[in-house]
Amino acid sequence: MQRHVGHYSPVSPARRLICDLLHFASKVPTVPVQRSMQLDELAQVRDLIADHWPGGSPKPRWPALFLKAFALTASEMPALRQALIRWPWERMYEHPHSVVSVAISKPSKESAQGEEVLFGHIHHPETLTLGEIETRLRQFKERPAKEFGVMRRAMRIARLPRFLRRLLWWSALDWSGPMRANHMGTFGLSVYSGLGAESLHPLSPLTTCLTFGPVSDRGEVTARIIYDHRTMDGSLIARALVRMEQALCAELLQEVRGMAARNPAAPARQTA
Repeated sequence: MQRHVGHYSPVSPARRLICDLLHFASKVPTVPVQRSMQLDELAQVRDLIADHWPGGSPKPRWPALFLKAFALTASEMPALRQALIRWPWERMYEHPHSVVSVAISKPSKESAQGEEVLFGHIHHPETLTLGEIETRLRQFKERPAKEFGVMRRAMRIARLPRFLRRLLWWSALDWSGPMRANHMGTFGLSVYSGLGAESLHPLSPLTTCLTFGPVSDRGEVTARIIYDHRTMDGSLIARALVRMEQALCAELLQEVRGMAARNPAAPARQTA
């Protein structure tokens, strides 16, 4: 009788990166808080922007809109920029600005899945235009990982022995507030809404992680913030979600209107 035996394969550096992230994320007592948002007017105005135009900024997708909404909220609510630093003694650190760590799926020959997840960082997202944020997100997705310092550094660390990797992760997360913010970020963004799905409780070693589900044609969406309960309480996160919705329906709606006025989409052809 013929025996059917599987095979072993090495763990790719990107998969080691995720294993290390989950190792430290498992030590963080996180709680999700969600809010149903109504963004019908924003969805309608966004559809009026041309997808591409020469010399202009790309049409902002929903991750860029939610990313900036969170950053604007964090600029008004400093607690969203805090982190618990545990060594050599426990203390709270507040970074002067936001640094978002965005999960990016990229093609990979080393992965059995044909793709790998790396992380791109955007500093001061609250000061950038939607077009600048969208451009950076697309660059993270389309350009080689070696072009981005944060991705090169992550892949170098992922190739080290496990005890060295874990030591570097620990020092970045638990020793210095500025090092943590600059190397790891102040909040994370992880979404699958473009694939028609949503994550209920993404794991992250950061203080907060933002995610949201698919946006309906009527602009209905569920946004969710997963937070470190050691650092803040749920009431703050609930208020932050309210402020995010206000930002999406006010400041960001106004910015999207300006983009639509400068670069309107071509009207749909009418057929007899």
